[in-house]
Amino acid sequence: MNALLNSRRAGFAAILAICAGLIGFGLWLQQARGLEPCPMCVMQRFAFVAAGLVALIGALHGPAGWGRRIYSLLILLAAGAGASVAVRQSWLQHNPPKVAECGADLGFMLDSFPLTDALPMIFRGAGDCSTVQWTFAGMSIPEWALVWFVVIGAIAAIQLFAGSPSRR
Repeated sequence: MNALLNSRRAGFAAILAICAGLIGFGLWLQQARGLEPCPMCVMQRFAFVAAGLVALIGALHGPAGWGRRIYSLLILLAAGAGASVAVRQSWLQHNPPKVAECGADLGFMLDSFPLTDALPMIFRGAGDCSTVQWTFAGMSIPEWALVWFVVIGAIAAIQLFAGSPSRR
């Protein structure tokens, strides 16, 4: 397993496959099951897309040395950002606001307010962000997203700190 993750392209390809599968599953939940994503869910999707795009470039490029480390660091940053949103949403689901108010959707917030004003509104979480719409094995969507962000982060960290496969 370690040799697989140490190869220049395999680790990035694994991250890409995970991200593509998760985005596909999220779209299936939205289209086939009718689950509309809340602003925090959309932010987590952006993090998966960002990590997947960097992983795609890394898998195609197959960089060595610093190139692999830079791609891995960018993926680690995207996974960390997504994990922080997933943690916040999971907390909101376990501690819902006393008054459930459905705020504006993400598109309206980003179109109507500067990013510096929109981000606090997104992380405050509206009533729909605290609603558990789907579970599997007792865990909600943001809890599963957190698990996958940790897996992606772990693969990226191995890629970041592993020595070059050509030196072994």
